[in-house]
Amino acid sequence: MKHSNKFSSKTFLKVFWGVYAFLSICITLFLVDRLFSKDYLSISQHMLLNDSWDVTINDISYHDISLDSFKFEIVNKGDTLTMQRILPAHLDFAEGALRLHINQAAVSMYIDDEMIYEYGHDRIAKNKTVGSGPLFINFPGEYQGKTLKIILDVSENKAFTQLNTIRIYDWSNVYRVLLTENRLPLFLGCFLTIFGTVTCCITVYALIFSRKFLRILCVSLFSICMGLWTLCYYNVIMIFSIPMYSVCLLEYIALYLAPIPLMIYMGEDVNTLNNKSVKMLYRILLMIQIAATTCTIVLHSLDILHFAATLKYMQTLIVCNLIYFIIIEILNLKASRQFVHRLFLIGMLMLSGCIAYDLISYYTSRYQGETVATLKGVSSLGMVIFIFILFVSFYINLTRKMMQETERNFLIKSAYTDELTQIHNRRYCMEYMNKIKAAEELNYTVFCFDLNNLKFVNDTYGHAKGDILIRSAAEVIASAFESHGIVARMGGDEFIAIAETTDTAKIASLMEHFRESIHKKNVEIPDLNMSIACGYASCSAMDSNIEKAYQLADNHMYENKKQMKKANR
Repeated sequence: MKHSNKFSSKTFLKVFWGVYAFLSICITLFLVDRLFSKDYLSISQHMLLNDSWDVTINDISYHDISLDSFKFEIVNKGDTLTMQRILPAHLDFAEGALRLHINQAAVSMYIDDEMIYEYGHDRIAKNKTVGSGPLFINFPGEYQGKTLKIILDVSENKAFTQLNTIRIYDWSNVYRVLLTENRLPLFLGCFLTIFGTVTCCITVYALIFSRKFLRILCVSLFSICMGLWTLCYYNVIMIFSIPMYSVCLLEYIALYLAPIPLMIYMGEDVNTLNNKSVKMLYRILLMIQIAATTCTIVLHSLDILHFAATLKYMQTLIVCNLIYFIIIEILNLKASRQFVHRLFLIGMLMLSGCIAYDLISYYTSRYQGETVATLKGVSSLGMVIFIFILFVSFYINLTRKMMQETERNFLIKSAYTDELTQIHNRRYCMEYMNKIKAAEELNYTVFCFDLNNLKFVNDTYGHAKGDILIRSAAEVIASAFESHGIVARMGGDEFIAIAETTDTAKIASLMEHFRESIHKKNVEIPDLNMSIACGYASCSAMDSNIEKAYQLADNHMYENKKQMKKANR
């Protein structure tokens, strides 16, 4: 009953602290979110400029259109779009800023035919990418009621099919609005990047001592890549005045590199199946991913083929890898039914669903002009959950392996350890002697020991007293010889020591220590009366024969035993 109450109290404490930690995290996140969003209604005041536009695409003109419903044939590299309208005469913003989202296009902006902003033309002239994302363009002092003209020069093929919403904000609020609208990606991206970086630094050091931490290094690298991708994809990193093309470059590199550490992490689960076809497909997919990532980076660096042109192919490859690993986890689950595979499969399915959500949102928004996603940062949230599952599965696997290794070491120790004395047994000694024989270049000395009067003690005082005598003899021999080689019990009252030396002075010192240890033990345990016969023989590398040395030492030991018996009489 007491045990049940103790168990219940422990369980209650665990549940209590778990709930407390969860509620603390939720409350903290809520307060931080309120800190970001409390002024959103006031700072997000803006004017939409979606109506009354005259648009010219190459030589085709459209009049009085609305950007919300205006769609056109997909534009390619070299196409030019000109947008023009009159700005409202009454605007409440003392210092207005235009928020314009572009997709792979250079921009020129005019107020009454006077250029006030230009971006990307110098990069197009050098055949470099200009990127995609929001631009915040500060209006001059007087702009109300004037004509606004925006010219977009497309820099990549299949860039877009619809123009994005154009808004005017107060200049002092544009970046605060960007951060507030993307606060979930901001939190998740920062967490993934910082967490991955710290874990990576610790794991690189841990790898010096054990390769077990390779998988956790893969998790940390995957976390860094996805954290950077999140910060760049949702443009929150632009608050640090990083150019748009640099943000896009970092976004693509992080996305293309992310699958590689994840695939290396999954290698262990692939090997668990022990299926040649599955392993071969894994190697092929890994080589294709590495080759594709390398090629796209090289082609972009040489300005032969930019990342934007290879995005859909890399996304297809990532989706194929996800499908493959979902199948791997299903096969592992069928083979072992282990909890870790169930957990990993759930993480894979959640991650795939989150990525599918964002992919659908991306392509419908870019090519069909429809926004189906109202929640931002879904992929990042899926990444956080998935990385948490990766760490849990790594911890479970590591714990299982450590338990198996502990059990294996225990069995090995049991097989090579004498149960009574806890020193090596005969089997270990014979294998050690075989190693010496194979080495052929060692100088060593074999010591043979025989415990005197063991039978008399067992018969007279009982086996308990005899066991004390045997353990005492083992302690004496080990204290004198173990630090210089090995000590083992050969059985009954016989012991052996092998020291890696043939130096006569050293051997004499060992024997002196041995005799002193016997005397101390007899003083320490009254009525022990321990007496041990000993003989030894040395063998050098020039004349190495372990069997001969052992036999010679044994002969010397029996001679010493006879002398001790004669002296006792």
